[in-house]
Amino acid sequence: MHDIQNEADSRNIAIDEVGISGLRYPVTFDDGHTCQNGIADISVIVGLQADRRGTHMSRMIALVHEEVATVAPERLPIALKRGLALLEAPTLAVTVSLPIAMIVTAPASERQSWQTHDVTITGRITPDTCAVATTVTTDVTSLCPCSKAISDYGAHNQRSEVSLTVTGTADAPYPLAIHEIVELLRSAGSAPVFPLIKRPDERVVTMQAYDHPVFVEDIIRDISLECREKGLNHAIRAKNLESIHSHDAIASLTYTD
Repeated sequence: MHDIQNEADSRNIAIDEVGISGLRYPVTFDDGHTCQNGIADISVIVGLQADRRGTHMSRMIALVHEEVATVAPERLPIALKRGLALLEAPTLAVTVSLPIAMIVTAPASERQSWQTHDVTITGRITPDTCAVATTVTTDVTSLCPCSKAISDYGAHNQRSEVSLTVTGTADAPYPLAIHEIVELLRSAGSAPVFPLIKRPDERVVTMQAYDHPVFVEDIIRDISLECREKGLNHAIRAKNLESIHSHDAIASLTYTD
């Protein structure tokens, strides 16, 4: 059967990115510490040579089914190399996003519950380079230092969304595991959040937040400091869902060693 996608193209215009996105596919995430099944949102993107009319998108589904059905970040470079050959492309990027749940324990009652974190794994490969970026987004509590300093009693606090992306290389694609990133993020705000807390827990958490006020700038600097001490290339974004303002407060930074 004639392969139309593989026809020569006389316009001689290369395409930076072409492929599939929004593919919802069942996967197993397994990094040796955390193993969970879920439905992931997946994209597969390649660069297209100037002399090629199109890419083979059906091969992208095959790549997902055969190489990405089990998401193991440390093995993703192998899948990327196979995908580069399968798709006969100069570049390839595969992104897998899914929620990962971890057990958290309330500080006083020791009641357990599941806290869910958004995880995205992105692998990019060219003939010369390969990189894997792991992004985790989770919630913490932040309490305003200024509000605490100027108030006779109390201080406004809110939930904050914090994202950390850690980028690894082909030799060390997964330098910080998801459970370690979650632990780092949950310690960076004024206090962690818990789905299930009883009144004794609420007392502990609110007092902890009051004793550890942080601006959005403090959150990302504290995280970056820990990442730098570990020798990690990273990007951080934090957003305070402000409780007394009609806007959110945001901060971000990127660091490459």
